[in-house]
This record gives sequence, structure tokens and C-alpha cells, in this order.
Amino acid sequence: MNKQIIFNLPVRDLSKSKAFFAALGFGFNPAMSSDSAAFMNIVDGSIHAMLMTEDFFASLTSKPVVRALEANEVIICLSCESAQEVDSLIARARAAGARIPHPPEDHGFMYDQGFEDPDGHLWNLVWVADNA
Repeated sequence: MNKQIIFNLPVRDLSKSKAFFAALGFGFNPAMSSDSAAFMNIVDGSIHAMLMTEDFFASLTSKPVVRALEANEVIICLSCESAQEVDSLIARARAAGARIPHPPEDHGFMYDQGFEDPDGHLWNLVWVADNA
């Protein structure tokens, strides 16, 4: 098996989160999903997220679950093929109900912008020039 990244995110409403990320073009693996978790494909074969209901997520740890709308523990950063892909994903995220915390930043060799999903998790989309 190839190495993969699979990160787990607690969500308040699994159906709403699945609909949000489906609007961004991410797919789900029903064989790896249940009523309390959904296995989301971000980059087929290598990067995935397990969206988990807060109760299920909490059952896996003895620590309190951070509510991303109130505090931040991580910013998930995804690379894009172009600045246009960044803009396209941001537009789809906005249309699906995301909060856009800042305008795009264009540094010439790098272009980025982020969004906050319905649960408050921060996602940053970045394009970096090949020669950077």
C-alpha cells in the first residue's frame, strides 16, 4: 500500500459537511463510511479526511474536542495546480457557505487564499510557481 495522509475532523452535522465538501468536488468512499463517519477523498490514493461526528470523534480520545469555530489547532493546506484553481475552489467554497477570512494573496511566485468550512476548520489553498 502506498503511504497516505488521512486526517480526522470532528463535525457537528455529517450530512451538511458531506454536502459542503461534495460541492467542492471531493468524493466519498461509502465502503469506509458509516452514520458517524465519512471517508472523504481529497487527492485519490494519497490524501483523505475522515469526517466524524463530534460524539464519535470524542470516543477516540480522552482530551476535549476543540470546536474549530471557537479555537484553532490546525490549518489544512492544499496545493493547487494554478492560481485559477485556487480561485475556482474558493468560489465553490463560498457558494457552498464557507466563510472567506481574507482576500487572496498574490506574491508573484505564490498565490493563496483560504476558507473556513461549516465547522470552522481552516483550509488554505496555495499555488507555488515551479521555479520558486
